[in-house]
Amino acid sequence: MKHPVFLKIVSIGGVLLMLVFGLNLIAGIVHDRQVHRDAATRSVAQSLAGSQTLIGPLIHSRCVESWDVPAGSDATQTLTEKRREFTLTALPDDLNVTAGAAMEPRARGLHKVNTFALKAHLTARWADLASLQPQATVKNARLQCDPPVLMVAVGDARGIRTARLRLDGQDRPLKPGTLHRTYARGVHAVLPEATRQRSEPFTAEVALELAGTERFSVVPLAGTTAARFTSGWPHPSFDGRFLPTERTVGAQGFDAVWRLSALATTAPQDIAAGKPVCAEGTPEESSAQKGCADAFGVSFFDPVNPYALSDRATKYGLLFVALTFVAVGLFEFMAQLRVHPVQYLLVGSALCIFFLLLVSLGEHLPFGLAYSMAATACVSLLAYYATHMLGSVRRGLPFALGIATLYGTLYLLLQLEQTALVIGAVALFGVLAAVMVLTRRIDWYARLATDTGSSPAP
Repeated sequence: MKHPVFLKIVSIGGVLLMLVFGLNLIAGIVHDRQVHRDAATRSVAQSLAGSQTLIGPLIHSRCVESWDVPAGSDATQTLTEKRREFTLTALPDDLNVTAGAAMEPRARGLHKVNTFALKAHLTARWADLASLQPQATVKNARLQCDPPVLMVAVGDARGIRTARLRLDGQDRPLKPGTLHRTYARGVHAVLPEATRQRSEPFTAEVALELAGTERFSVVPLAGTTAARFTSGWPHPSFDGRFLPTERTVGAQGFDAVWRLSALATTAPQDIAAGKPVCAEGTPEESSAQKGCADAFGVSFFDPVNPYALSDRATKYGLLFVALTFVAVGLFEFMAQLRVHPVQYLLVGSALCIFFLLLVSLGEHLPFGLAYSMAATACVSLLAYYATHMLGSVRRGLPFALGIATLYGTLYLLLQLEQTALVIGAVALFGVLAAVMVLTRRIDWYARLATDTGSSPAP
């Protein structure tokens, strides 16, 4: 063959394309397993309760304004009644929320889902209830209002385990539903009609035991909202439109405090208008366009999700294969060995199988143990094969040590989310520097000319 080096490069390029196709298939498997996990989460939420959002306590009253309008210009003709329905809402001036969540993991098959049992205590104070007094918009109109209703709305009422209400220090019974047109799921208590005329401060305390899945949030509907969330979960993800003003996160759990003023949010006006609550992770611009009410809260994030970590690991697959091929090529070139493209394919296939082993073992074992077992198996196999492929144990063991270093570096990258890029960049620079140092004295023209003139086709 006149150009064996060129043929070798083309052959290895074809091997790389085959391995890229295999890595894409493995990435597809990881994605499918992630879809199954999400389906398991939805299944648990449908059977238990979904994410929970607290709205309230607030007081509302449905009213009807009616008036008579002559049917024509003749005043003796029949009068027609016109009606206007509206809702009066009294939002608290101060709202204090204290909530503690205990994790109650559930499972669907192989998949674990983070559910929680929440004990929340809400204290709301109104300076007065003047906003519950209806005002006519038409002269001589008739006004009729339902009794005031104190309500607390939740995201999923199936999660309510117990609920208790105290008004001005006295216990009052709660009933299911809220009697609110927009926020229908929750609990309520009908207040006496005389409450509407109350001018002195009014206080309500609600104690809730609530179950939910993965996320809990609160709408800051008061003039001043203070909230404190605690839990033994060590991996909280604070989300919504406001981050905590104070927080402590450790191995024993987290403690987070929010302090918000109505000057910083339109949530009171949005809740009074009956707008929906902003979805989790909604950008500020999108939220403004949708006209939704602000909320803040916490997601019980699982950082050791095996599918998320396996997906991140698979993204490094092509880099693994390329670096390994560079190492094999250096051994071949510097020691004047002959490595067939089929041997490149087998080595690359062993590297690809690692990612399949990782995701399959990760479904049954802790991620660290699954990673260790998959890496040990692949390094052992490659050490054995490289000893024969490269012609001696003296060459095979350093090659296996390099592969083990690659796996160790990848595990470090998976654990360090914030500094993964810089560590990866430094590692690649180190590999490039090592290759340049090892090949600094090679006369490439002479070596390639020798290989072209004397070597048979691979």
